[in-house]
Amino acid sequence: MTELKNPEVRLYENLFIAEKLSEVADFLERQGATQFRVSAYRDAATYVAGLSEPIRFIYRNSGKRGLEALPTIGVSIAAAIAELLDTDALAILDRLRGSSDPEKIFQTVPMIGPSLAHEIHEALHIETLEALEQAAIDGRLAQVKGIGKRRIESISHSLNDMLARRRPSPVRSPVPEPPVSDILAVDKLYRDSADSLPTVKPRRFNETGERRIPILHTERGPWQFTALYSNSAAANKYGRTHDWVVIYYEKEGQPDGQSTVVTQHGGPLDGYRIIRGQESACAQHYGL
Repeated sequence: MTELKNPEVRLYENLFIAEKLSEVADFLERQGATQFRVSAYRDAATYVAGLSEPIRFIYRNSGKRGLEALPTIGVSIAAAIAELLDTDALAILDRLRGSSDPEKIFQTVPMIGPSLAHEIHEALHIETLEALEQAAIDGRLAQVKGIGKRRIESISHSLNDMLARRRPSPVRSPVPEPPVSDILAVDKLYRDSADSLPTVKPRRFNETGERRIPILHTERGPWQFTALYSNSAAANKYGRTHDWVVIYYEKEGQPDGQSTVVTQHGGPLDGYRIIRGQESACAQHYGL
């Protein structure tokens, strides 16, 4: 959101953010998420709406850590607020609405045009700038067609500048992930119960305007999960829209992450459900 000088308008920005957090809570409640998760967003919305100072000041002066220090605001919601302040958009809300367009998000990064944004999304099945930065760190971005070492360095530099305030610390390390067994269990639960789940209406690849993608919110241990069938161009092209499952996860005190689970074709894992990028861990899970 653009920088605003009028204090009253700045407080209006607090109300804008509170409204978006409240919308997330409403969607989560309608889609069957846990009451704990619903209440977390609703309580945060109430707190932000009642703040006597512009939340942008806190973010500008103290970054994401300053947001996390506020009552009722944890790591995930602090990241959501930072995203709204930086971009006016909120990925989780778009996801819950079915209007997510990750390729447009990637195009906000210098050196990434429409074609490369498409290649990144189709190859890595990621949807946020944080996930893109993580892919640059762990080497997955180097596997994308059309990206060389220099371009990766340039993209990483740009992402570092864009996301610096959103990170809890300057130390960048791999995002903690749930156990492979938990991700695969959520995948099975989603596919087994898809016919009885609430649905979202995807904006992309949906000429009829149907509410056709089931959405699952569940938890295992400390992890909160959201699962949806992939609606990527590749999933539609290859007829995998009821095979590829994108699973988002979060845990208090940790940044959000995501995985894609697919049916493996060929090799020792042929026919098994596997997590892309974690084939070895999946083979160990299955005792192969």
